Amino acid sequence: MEDKKSPADSMVTLAHIMSAHDTNLYGTVHGGVVMKLVDDAAGAAAARHAGCPAVTASVDGMSFLAPARVGDLLTVNAQVEHAGRTSMDVGVRVTAERWNTSGPGTEVVTAHLTFVAVDADGTPHAVPALVPVTPEERERHTLAAERRAQRAAARRAEDA
Repeated sequence: MEDKKSPADSMVTLAHIMSAHDTNLYGTVHGGVVMKLVDDAAGAAAARHAGCPAVTASVDGMSFLAPARVGDLLTVNAQVEHAGRTSMDVGVRVTAERWNTSGPGTEVVTAHLTFVAVDADGTPHAVPALVPVTPEERERHTLAAERRAQRAAARRAEDA
């Protein structure tokens, strides 16, 4: 296992064209379809950082900002923003654009998930340290550390 990795080492991009079977009763893409894409990309980013499988431990938040429609190309970008001993916080951004045009996409979802690296027996596995390089990576790392601290405080409050 490598000692340290940068957030860019974990970057994953998935793209998927939405079709009629992806829609809900309102004719827009079903939130669950987008959630699966988010979890798939985040899981791949976490496994890429860990160098082994990683399982979803929690979803800290998922914000649906705009609807996606049939014919939209959804692009899902995920990368590890913070790493603990065995867990990783992953940030995800989803954009939508028409499948047959080019140009800037519309941001449709942002999400933050936590994954735990596991070995073949499902036992938590140590992960490399995360070393943010760019100012944006350092900012995301700081925000992820704050979310991690809030989760820990909430667990302590539940146990009290």
